Amino acid sequence: MDSKPESRKDVNPFQQLDEIVRKLRSPGGCPWDQQQTGKSLKRYLLEEATELAEAIDTGDERHIREEIGDMYFILTLMGLIYEEKDGIPASNAVQQICRKMVRRHPHVFEKQEGTSLSEQALREQWEQIKQQEKQQGRRK
Repeated sequence: MDSKPESRKDVNPFQQLDEIVRKLRSPGGCPWDQQQTGKSLKRYLLEEATELAEAIDTGDERHIREEIGDMYFILTLMGLIYEEKDGIPASNAVQQICRKMVRRHPHVFEKQEGTSLSEQALREQWEQIKQQEKQQGRRK
């Protein structure tokens, strides 16, 4: 890996972030990042979520983007920690949310010409799909 992965233009930013986090967790990486656990990061996750909410309230788009970046970092680090712990790639969580969002948005991904739903109908559809998932044993 390049010694300065943030300067690489040959990969997308999400891949760069993953490479950076993996480097931080690797032998010779950052001692702080290496010692983190899901439980120890919970505090930072909540802190960053609060900071993002506050930035949204101020409407400062630069600050909002910074806090979104901080959230991506914490979530990427947390994903890697659980990948190391259980051997399940962090990308599985992203694949799972992609499948769930497609399932829960049939009005977009299975759209019939000329159909549109009211906000109330969309909420009802979402809840109905969510209930079906629970009955089928899928997680939220």
